[in-house]
Parts: sequence; structure tokens; C-alpha cells
Amino acid sequence: MPPRDTPTARQVRLGTELRKMRERAGRTARETAGLLGVDQARVSNIEAGRIGVSGERIRRLATFYACADTALVDALCAIAEERRGQFWWDEYRGILVPGFLDVAEMEHHAVYLRSMQAMVIPGLLQTEDYARVLFQGGAPPLPADEINTRVEHRMKRQVVLEREEPVRLTATIHEAALRMRFGGRKVARKQLERLMEVSGNPSITLRVVPFTNEQFVETTHPILYAGAAVPQLDTVQVDSVVGGRFLDAEAELQRFRELLDKAEGAALGTEESRQLIHHIAREL
Repeated sequence: MPPRDTPTARQVRLGTELRKMRERAGRTARETAGLLGVDQARVSNIEAGRIGVSGERIRRLATFYACADTALVDALCAIAEERRGQFWWDEYRGILVPGFLDVAEMEHHAVYLRSMQAMVIPGLLQTEDYARVLFQGGAPPLPADEINTRVEHRMKRQVVLEREEPVRLTATIHEAALRMRFGGRKVARKQLERLMEVSGNPSITLRVVPFTNEQFVETTHPILYAGAAVPQLDTVQVDSVVGGRFLDAEAELQRFRELLDKAEGAALGTEESRQLIHHIAREL
């Protein structure tokens, strides 16, 4: 089977973790190739996520690398057993850019999510009309069918909050995002009503950083932190006008955990946040 041209973020992460495991063990790619009975180029492709690897081989590698972290090894084997076509977002492959699919994949496999938004409502909590307005505001303008597909995909992502075992979401939203009237008063009011509705969900913690806050100032980029089955596989996605980036280096993860801690510390309590959202909605 030829190498993948566009591995998913999760496939790349599997390869990255195998490379880290090898390097911690002080083993070379050549030694690993000898163990597996393949050439060194294949090992490089495995570690780049461009070629798949079986769970059985991962366990052999873990033994070779003297990795005693069974929880991590089990989690990597679980990733290895995943196949394209088994998840709902696979139907958008070749239709939407890969980053959209990678976000859906990250959310689906997360144990918990932490979000921070300063200017817009988090995607998992958006109404259809609100999401459509955001996609219509792009430059250059998107074709109507592309907008429809993006909106449809964004709405389907919200299944992680509705399934039998929903993901735990902590969403920290700046008051500025609540007061933006994207799409006009009607669309904005419906979006705020949606926030009031979901704030009663026991798996969702919704908190607002008010304009009166005098401590927390880092509000430049939307942040989505996904906690994995094992902490070593945590991922943070940072969004921008030129696209999202997926970060997984421990120093980066620690930085964003601290940033989210500060944002949550500066936010109002859940009931106070509900009251503020209700107050803003009544002003519309």
C-alpha cells in the first residue's frame, strides 16, 4: 500500500508518539527497521503517519523501546485500529479541507473539552443561522454550496454533546462575543437563547469573562483543548484567519492549560454567567 498523501491529524499523532517513544529509548530508525523487517524509509513513513501500523506491531515496538506505560500503549493501539469510513466525518473527505475533519475527529475522541472564545460563540454551541452568518462573512465570499456543507458539518459536530456519554465541555466566552450582533438582532437573540438552554446541561459548564474583568487579557485566538484518554495524547487546536493549528508538545499543552485556568479564574460563576447572558438577550 502506498504512503498516504494526507494523513489525518490523529494518524500523524500516532506516528509522532511512536517516534518519541523510540527516541526516549535511544533507538535509531535503522534498529527499528531491523526489528520489523522493513526498510528505514518505511519506519520514517510510519512515524510521519503516512503508513499505518498494526496494534500487534505497536506492542512489539513498546517492548523493544522498554515502554512500561500500558495505558499509553493501549491508547495508541486503539488509534491504529481505526479505519477510514467508520466515522460520520469521513463522508466529507474530499469535500471539505482536512482541518474540518480533524477537528471533528479530535472532539469525538476527547474525554473532555475546554474552549475559550473572545469574539464568537464556540462552534459546538452555535445555532445553524449563527454559523451560516459566520461562513458567509469570509473573504473572498464562499460559494453557496460550500457554505451549506460547512454549516451542515458544524451542526453534526454537536453530536458529541448529545450522545449517550457526552463529552464534558467547559466553555469560557468573553462578554464581547455575547454582544456581537452577527446576522442581526434576531439571529443574535436566538444564539443567546441557545446558550441559556445548553447551560442547564450537566455535561456543559458555561462561563463568561465580563468587560469588568481587570486581570485576564489574553483573548487573541480561539482555543480548543481536547483531553484524551491518556494525558500524553492531549491536543490543543488554536484557530486563526489563516486556519487552525494542532499542537501537542508538552510545553505548549502546559502553556494553554495555564491560559485556560486563568481565563476560567477571571470568569463569572455559572449562575452569574447565565444572568449576564439573559440580560444581554433582553437588550436585543
